[in-house]
Amino acid sequence: MKAKGLKKDKVNIVTLGCSKNLVDSEVMLTQLKGNGIDTTHESSNDDANIVVINTCGFIDNAKQESVDTILRYVDAKEEGIVDKVYVTGCLSHRYKDDLEKEIPQVDAFFGTMELPALLKKFKADYKHELVGERITTTTNHYAYLKISEGCDRPCSFCAIPLMRGKHRSRPIEELVTEAKNLARNGTKELLLIAQDSTYYGLDIYKKRNLAELLRKLSDVEGIEWIRLHYAFPTGFPMEVLDVMAERDNICNYLDIPLQHGSTNVLKLMRRGTTREKTEKLLAEMRKRVPGIAIRTTLIAGHPGETEEEFEEMMTFVKESRFDRLGIFTYSHEENTHAYTMDDNIPEEVKQERANRVMQLQEEISMEINQEKIGKTFKVLIDRKESGSFIGRTEHDSPEVDNEVYIDAKKHYLRIGDFANIKITDATEFDLYGEPVL
Repeated sequence: MKAKGLKKDKVNIVTLGCSKNLVDSEVMLTQLKGNGIDTTHESSNDDANIVVINTCGFIDNAKQESVDTILRYVDAKEEGIVDKVYVTGCLSHRYKDDLEKEIPQVDAFFGTMELPALLKKFKADYKHELVGERITTTTNHYAYLKISEGCDRPCSFCAIPLMRGKHRSRPIEELVTEAKNLARNGTKELLLIAQDSTYYGLDIYKKRNLAELLRKLSDVEGIEWIRLHYAFPTGFPMEVLDVMAERDNICNYLDIPLQHGSTNVLKLMRRGTTREKTEKLLAEMRKRVPGIAIRTTLIAGHPGETEEEFEEMMTFVKESRFDRLGIFTYSHEENTHAYTMDDNIPEEVKQERANRVMQLQEEISMEINQEKIGKTFKVLIDRKESGSFIGRTEHDSPEVDNEVYIDAKKHYLRIGDFANIKITDATEFDLYGEPVL
């Protein structure tokens, strides 16, 4: 039996979903620790008596994972393993009323913008002096930097504005301060993230100011790589490409979710562009930044997508030759524009279409990777496991892209350092190499 009042509270933050959620959890961790509260992230020791679950509500699978995680900790509470369970994040923001009714055992639910209210549950204050400070939960040498919050885009399929609100850019000065703090703590790579990074600055500077932000971050001492994610194609600020070409520490890499390759479906999706405009944009990117690696995401099975329009997407993928590609099957989300449309494509057809895209992309990725054999790349060493040092080139983001494997029995490398690696072999997803001495 627990001796109430004798044991000091310990908080475990559990993060689900994307890197943007991870940053939110890191801010929460920083605030709680800044208030003197013993806090950990993703602890496997089961020694925390309070759990905060930062949920994802993006698509059906993510929502189910979030609900399952809540139920698991509610069961732990009923068994006396934990004392309190708090839930925050996107699912909690979007379905708070429903969750309160369905899972009353949770001590409190909070939305995505209610960190101060959550802190009050711990008799803690939101410390403004900690803005720009962040305890990272990733390995020290890379960190995510969230440059804005929310989204103003009207995409038919997307519920993010319902959960994250309108677009809100963070001031350049604040982001530079955070980058300097991260660099002092050993961060060498900044991964810029947002719901829509190309919209950056429109709200506070009255212009798209991503290029200026990149210049300022590029000047931060100690930052050797800056990687740009989630660039919306419509209205893409082309001067970003010039900065990318000018600055050695801005990776020749762009994550640009395009979602489809058929003009008709893009119109249904309310993406504000066409296939022709997209192809021109991709050509211009490759012209201005030779060797740029382009990653994209697509959606299969949006309401109204015909087999012919899907084949257009297949042709688009074949001709565009993306370095990396991910694909989702359409998820019918309440209160989105597409929810008013008939979700008329069976799940098995959606999945079959997604599989066909990935099979094509695997062939393309294999060809692109094979072309790297014999070439030497600067590689950031992320970790060591199963007898290999594992790292990434500037063309690869953590978790979603290629990894480079180096035999640890033959070569010694230090995690967090850069090394020049000659590629000796390649598969569709991985590279193999050895240091160039």
